[in-house]
Amino acid sequence: MKTKKVLSQQQSEELIAVLKNRFLENKHRHPGMIWMKIEEKLQSSPEQLWSLHQMEATGGEPDVIDFDETNQQYHFYDCSAESPKGRRSYCYDREALDSRKENKPQNSVLDVATDMGITLLTENQYRKLQEVGVFDAKTSSWIATPPAIRKLGGALFGDRRYNCVFTYHNGAESYYAARGFRGLLKL
Repeated sequence: MKTKKVLSQQQSEELIAVLKNRFLENKHRHPGMIWMKIEEKLQSSPEQLWSLHQMEATGGEPDVIDFDETNQQYHFYDCSAESPKGRRSYCYDREALDSRKENKPQNSVLDVATDMGITLLTENQYRKLQEVGVFDAKTSSWIATPPAIRKLGGALFGDRRYNCVFTYHNGAESYYAARGFRGLLKL
């Protein structure tokens, strides 16, 4: 039996208040967007609100970064200064996790993201996020890896050093205390 992923009324109200404050305090991230429209969508989307709660609870500090005109969707990105603390020390995917014989991490990035109802940022989305602030100056974040790279055993991550955004690679089975992942939720 599948459990519904829905917040209580109080949890919903508290989360919406946090998201509203963050939205208003960071207007440079979403010029021209109106909070009332976003709040209407939040109130009518209980499962996405649950996913945003998961992003918040794991240290992601989600905020609206983009609006897709075609699909009429707001895009919430993790906007914590460093990679979300509650999502670190994971290898890239289930295949990488299963391949480790010793010292396995607790989970994989793709499994956790799926459970949360979010997707990993692509390289382009990661770079878009870096246009509205400085992120991952001391940490790094796994990003969505193209199948051709993953097929060869690799996975991509990004960070910001020397005032530049870098994309690197590692074996997908690797994991580090200072590497987590950033997610995206479309609302």
